[in-house]
Amino acid sequence: MKPFTYSRAKTPAEAATAAARPGTKFIAGGTNLLDLMKLQIETPSHLVDVQDLKLDRIEPTPDGGLRIGALVRNTALASDDRVRRDYGALTRAIVAGASGQLRNKATTAGNLLQRTRCPYFYDTNQPCNKRTPGSGCAAIGGYSRQLAVIGASDACIATYPGDMAVAMRVLDAVVETVDPAGGTRAIPIADFHRLPGDTPHIETALVPGELVTAVTLPRPIGGAHVYHKVRDRASYAFALVSVAAIVQKDGTGRVAVGGIAPRPWRMEAAEAHLPQGAQAVAAPLLAGARPTPDNAFKVPLVERTLAAALADAKA
Repeated sequence: MKPFTYSRAKTPAEAATAAARPGTKFIAGGTNLLDLMKLQIETPSHLVDVQDLKLDRIEPTPDGGLRIGALVRNTALASDDRVRRDYGALTRAIVAGASGQLRNKATTAGNLLQRTRCPYFYDTNQPCNKRTPGSGCAAIGGYSRQLAVIGASDACIATYPGDMAVAMRVLDAVVETVDPAGGTRAIPIADFHRLPGDTPHIETALVPGELVTAVTLPRPIGGAHVYHKVRDRASYAFALVSVAAIVQKDGTGRVAVGGIAPRPWRMEAAEAHLPQGAQAVAAPLLAGARPTPDNAFKVPLVERTLAAALADAKA
């Protein structure tokens, strides 16, 4: 690990101002960042600890939703009575995402900002446009079983690895931020994670120094909430395919898919076909998919996982 300096911020504005300096990163739970620093994939010169910012509360919003502080631990979020009752897909996704020890440490904002687990991103002997812009993508033409089948580009075929964000995408969450100048933004979760295009190293809509302060969930819409995750082993592996779904009694609803794209994948137009079943949804959902020979199995697996989720919701 390379040497770095460290400070603890007392307010969100102070944290954002400090992080505007080149080479600076925020740290909270550190469950992803510290691993990347040990491998010298991330090499910040300064860390700004945000754990003292008191952003660890879950509070009701005036419109009947919930405001989740950026530092709310995954365990607290998944076990909150209001979340379990009204946003069940979120609880299920968080519990499926990591062990109890990691959930006790990981934060809401950190979970959204975790980086890909593409093996070529983690291997510093291989070219990777996410890690070193312009160096190339060793995954293209390499081993790609776990990588993207849709939404990728000629510069990167990595997938977004998280579970929580898939559920937040189906819930239409909004990410609140503060920037170094003191300005605030509300970014719809649909716009938060970027597709790679020609700049796969730019993974979110955040600007340098911009700090996530909260995530808001809109008023509950009811329905059956399910989260199905297919993985290589039962003990906390990353998803090959995951499906978050909210299904109403008349068969209408929402669907978001993880494990197949550089961000949680949702196509609202495909949801109009939910009453007709999984096959009717999967075709428009995956329109334009470009799987590799290694991961072509993900295309039919999306339909099967969606069918299982819909059957679970109906039951």
